[in-house]
Amino acid sequence: MSTEAIHRFEEAFVPQIAAALGSRFGPAVRVEIVPCEGRGHPTRVRLTGEASANRHPYAYPLNVSLTWDIEEIERLMEPGGDVRFAHYLEALVRKMASWETARPIDFTSRTQGEPEVLIGGLDFEG
Repeated sequence: MSTEAIHRFEEAFVPQIAAALGSRFGPAVRVEIVPCEGRGHPTRVRLTGEASANRHPYAYPLNVSLTWDIEEIERLMEPGGDVRFAHYLEALVRKMASWETARPIDFTSRTQGEPEVLIGGLDFEG
């Protein structure tokens, strides 16, 4: 992927993802954008938070990083990419539920079953 595509993704798309996640969780979860640091270290959105005072299904506090598939990022740069991305943002809450099903994560209690969780290779399907 070109440096230009990475820059555009980080400038135009990732802040919107971070904002959507931040509005979903509020101040209980920190949403951080981690810029691309070269090959093998893609742009990430990192979610961290202390476990809620209620039920804790898992032993570790929330520490999840999200990364997206390179081909998917490149497709956002093509015609219609903005519309596709808008559908993705609308579906983000539903996608989070599927991430919980696939991994030992509970976003409600802000806990997880591993010290760090990487959910990588994500797509932008709505």
